[in-house]
Amino acid sequence: MVGVDNYASLLSDELFFKCLRNTFYFTVVIVPVEAVIAMGLAILVNRKIVGRTFFRTAYFAPVISSLTVVSILWVCLYNPNDGLFNAILNMVGLPSQRFLRSADQAMNSILVMSIWQGVGYQMIIFITGLNGISQELYEAAAIDGANSVKKFFYITLPGLRNVISFIVVYVTIQAFKVFTQPYIMTFGGPQNSTRTLVYYIYQQGFQYKKAGYASAMAVVFFLIVVLVSMALKRLLIERD
Repeated sequence: MVGVDNYASLLSDELFFKCLRNTFYFTVVIVPVEAVIAMGLAILVNRKIVGRTFFRTAYFAPVISSLTVVSILWVCLYNPNDGLFNAILNMVGLPSQRFLRSADQAMNSILVMSIWQGVGYQMIIFITGLNGISQELYEAAAIDGANSVKKFFYITLPGLRNVISFIVVYVTIQAFKVFTQPYIMTFGGPQNSTRTLVYYIYQQGFQYKKAGYASAMAVVFFLIVVLVSMALKRLLIERD
């Protein structure tokens, strides 16, 4: 196939659309969940508590670890026979789970690992944003009788608006590029439930030597990322 034929073939490629759905699912889930957890951790460790530096380091440590090493480690943790997670489930009387070997659980299992590995980076950005909010605003609110909830919604959230916009756009772009986790942990299985678009492009281009078809998918993928990024920029940044 050459030229336009490659793009025409995409329309009848069911696996391409399945990979696209998997990629969108991964992105739609990880962006809000990671942002909310990162904000919560940032607020928690930004307080003047004993061991604050230790907790900051502990939450950030997975970020500086190799994603390949982390993926291999979590494959062992998810092992349905003698993995740590199933051992914990059995201790509390729950049945063992198949995790990465289940078509229904594999993608969610990868999502949990990805959130754990990446949330520390967003936490550091949120901490920077929190430190940029004037303490005088909180003091004035306290004098007016505002409780913690009102301070959060009327001072913290507005003060973090630009940070939230940046994190949403950044994590979205990173999520669309997900490759290492499914490549190492599941090889795109089971039943293609974790095969992402970047992984499929890699397979077509490097494993099956279909460079033209892979290039066509890469162009479509690029356009999707650009359109989503522009939409998020218009929705989050320009509106602000």
